[in-house]
Amino acid sequence: MNLNHTPPLKPRQQTVQLLSQTEFVALMAMMTSLVAMSIDSMLPALEQMGNELGSVHPNDNQLIISALFFGFSVGQLFFGSISDSTGRKPIIIFGLLLFLVGSIQSYLAQDFNTMLVGRFLQGLGVASPRTVSVAIIRDLYSGDEMAKIMSLIMSVFIVVPVIAPAVGQGIIFLSNWRMIFAMLLIKGLVVLIWFKIRQPETLTKKRRNPFSKKRFLVAIKETCQNRVTMGYTVISGLVFGAFSGYLISSQQILQIQYKLGEQFPLYFGALSICIGSATFTNANLVMRLGMQRLTLLALYAKSFISICFLIYLQISGAQLTLEGLLLWAGTSFFCVGILFGNTNSLAMEPMGHQAGVASSIVGAISSLLAIILGTIIGQLYNGDAIPLISGFAILGTLSIAIAHWTEQGRF
Repeated sequence: MNLNHTPPLKPRQQTVQLLSQTEFVALMAMMTSLVAMSIDSMLPALEQMGNELGSVHPNDNQLIISALFFGFSVGQLFFGSISDSTGRKPIIIFGLLLFLVGSIQSYLAQDFNTMLVGRFLQGLGVASPRTVSVAIIRDLYSGDEMAKIMSLIMSVFIVVPVIAPAVGQGIIFLSNWRMIFAMLLIKGLVVLIWFKIRQPETLTKKRRNPFSKKRFLVAIKETCQNRVTMGYTVISGLVFGAFSGYLISSQQILQIQYKLGEQFPLYFGALSICIGSATFTNANLVMRLGMQRLTLLALYAKSFISICFLIYLQISGAQLTLEGLLLWAGTSFFCVGILFGNTNSLAMEPMGHQAGVASSIVGAISSLLAIILGTIIGQLYNGDAIPLISGFAILGTLSIAIAHWTEQGRF
């Protein structure tokens, strides 16, 4: 789609001067993509980083990914709520500065524990632009206008997981793994300067709500007591938990177990396309089937595929071939792509009266659950993909049970 001459959409706040649509979409996409770039560009370097920094076991290298996820989960809980009282710009700038500090510490790390602290700071910091950028979009646009902007941003965002491992592999080929952090530092600095200079504050002082500990605790209680919200929040955590297990162990499975070496980014990127294509498919199917029905169908399909593969491997006693792994992963990840957006939307559906705080709570709970489960799955890696496929099967089956409980038989 050519955006070069597209005029700005009509804002909800007439007092806020908008950037051009092209620049706004590019800036928001750059901010949201920091998370994916900080994870996926690192994958080809995990083994080298572990060897140089003194990790004890190959599975320990997965913690370099887990630490960022954990910081991201914690940050989501607070940044969105705080931005409702401070305005959007200060909290995003603070988060980007924290990300830069984490990038510098990771770049300079001489031991494994120092690296993990740096990665936690990166994740904590990047939670701010990732979370609050959605609030900025919500400040300015609504309805179809907001959907259009989000679609444009997601179309850019989907490209990142496809190319990020190749970027990391290319940097390692030309230099060493520390330069990946230099790249992240430069990207974060560019985003910070760009955002600071060009993006106006979108939450006027009249629309800000003073932060209240009591109000925050009441919001947490209300969110956690809502059956639909908590049901789909847990489902989102289970779905992303299984996928996090893949992200955390993908380098060992693809690059080492299947001996793909420098071809790892190509296979990782191809599997990422399965998720991206699902997001476009979902846009068409959801209007015909509805979010609840489509979510349950995707959960059944994801679980059935993994159970069938486990039964086949158990009966045959054979090792899963690379072709078999790609078949399982491609079909399973397509289902995951359907589930990502729908489970979050279903969780937020009853929370329209406190969308900002509820979004932070839902995101934090689901992300924290996901990283705990994903780390467990990753640590169970023992030289084959059975723990990963089992994680998809078990968590998928549990998700189906929770979905039926949540909807009380309305399917």
